[in-house]
Amino acid sequence: MDHLQYLALLVGCVAVTLPLELSGSRVYRRPRRLARAVLPVAAIFVVWDVIAIAAGLWWYNPRYVTGITLPLSLPLEEALFFLVVPVCGVLTLETVRRLTPRRRATAREEKVK
Repeated sequence: MDHLQYLALLVGCVAVTLPLELSGSRVYRRPRRLARAVLPVAAIFVVWDVIAIAAGLWWYNPRYVTGITLPLSLPLEEALFFLVVPVCGVLTLETVRRLTPRRRATAREEKVK
């Protein structure tokens, strides 16, 4: 069962943040916007990981991953990590933005601008 720990953690992240979408954050309903926010950063970190794995600087304990690897020896769970965690972060950010009242700038703050 240990080989599913990393995957279970990712599923848990999605499960914990899914109610934020259901509460009206509308992140999943705007897939293009979400992709523009997540994919460039995910691509950079995937390249970084692949380079570190190839150089022998980074590895994954086979005990905690499924053993499914993508091209260039990238574990499936690691690729999913670079998608799941940022999506959970965007969901959280959008929920905080939606629930936090917008503060109007005072006259003094307007002068500073």
